[in-house]
Amino acid sequence: MQHLLSEEQVMLKDMVSKFAQEQIAPVASDNERNHRFPTDIIKEAGDLGLMGIAFPTEYGGAGMDYVSYMLAIEEISRYCASTGVIISAHSSLACDPIYRFGTEEQKQTWLPQMLSGETIGAFSLSEAGAGSDAGATKTTAVKEGDKWILNGAKLWATNGKEAGVYVLIASTDPSKKTRGVSTFIVPADTPGVSVGKLEQKLGIRSSSTAEIVLDNVELPESALLGEVNQGFKISMVTLDGGRLGIASQALGIARAALEDATKYSQERQQFDQPISRFQAIQWMLADMKTRYDAAWLLTWRASTMKDQSLNYSAEAAMAKLDASETAMFCANKGIQIHGGYGFTEDFNAERYYRDAKITELYEGTSEIQRLVIARSLLK
Repeated sequence: MQHLLSEEQVMLKDMVSKFAQEQIAPVASDNERNHRFPTDIIKEAGDLGLMGIAFPTEYGGAGMDYVSYMLAIEEISRYCASTGVIISAHSSLACDPIYRFGTEEQKQTWLPQMLSGETIGAFSLSEAGAGSDAGATKTTAVKEGDKWILNGAKLWATNGKEAGVYVLIASTDPSKKTRGVSTFIVPADTPGVSVGKLEQKLGIRSSSTAEIVLDNVELPESALLGEVNQGFKISMVTLDGGRLGIASQALGIARAALEDATKYSQERQQFDQPISRFQAIQWMLADMKTRYDAAWLLTWRASTMKDQSLNYSAEAAMAKLDASETAMFCANKGIQIHGGYGFTEDFNAERYYRDAKITELYEGTSEIQRLVIARSLLK
């Protein structure tokens, strides 16, 4: 599928692949096993411009397109899905809403330090009783004079522990449900902001997933992102782009499972021949490759539509749905091809399986993706 890429995109893909092989791959398993955030890798990613690939150079971005961003997240996730989602959540969920909905002052204040990787961003929408249902948000933002006072607790914030700034959703008019939530830019060092529970997860263990606690947090009027009660719209637009990041992460996991299984099948001997000669193994590899290519094309299509400023909401949902389910399929078949070894930590196959599952859950479950696709089809 290289023929679908520009020369500049191919060069970026090759550069990121080299970086991932040399810097990420050697430490990925150890970092994951020890729940260690890859601080040095993220710093180097910032130095390479990978924390702001699809943002204008005037704000410190790399000035490239979203297809390039897709390629970079896939290449990184091929070796470490945790690092892939750290960069994806930072770029798609924190930087992008500030760029798209922020005032010029907000952009100049935050984007240069975020796009360089100096400051990590996190997005915080979900709560204990508000996941897919954003209108159930209980965190409140009350206007008092020229200040906003925020109280509540948010859950599932990727990068929550390391973030220097949160893009956070709070209810400004509880009676209006989804039409009564607003978005705020919350510096992590604001008095009253603290990191609560850190989730112990099945996979992507090198990235933090944190509770964000807000106790009488006082913010200036300038902390409001977009307009009052526009938070649901901002969230949905943000998640459309975020789903492309997760689709790309899922592609990386699927490709890792496919490539490792292919290599193993050619090395593993049974009955005096490599197991790759058995039709049962060949058919599993064929199915893995076919599903991976199809998911890649769906993600490329949606990314291309975003670059062309077209409505790509349904296409992003299709890409995320198919890529995440493909990641699970390939990871499962990868373990099957590895046999008993695939169930041990001696091979990466088990890590791919654990990492793949979350791609079907965050930034909209598979059920929500099907809902988005169906509504687009039926409207």
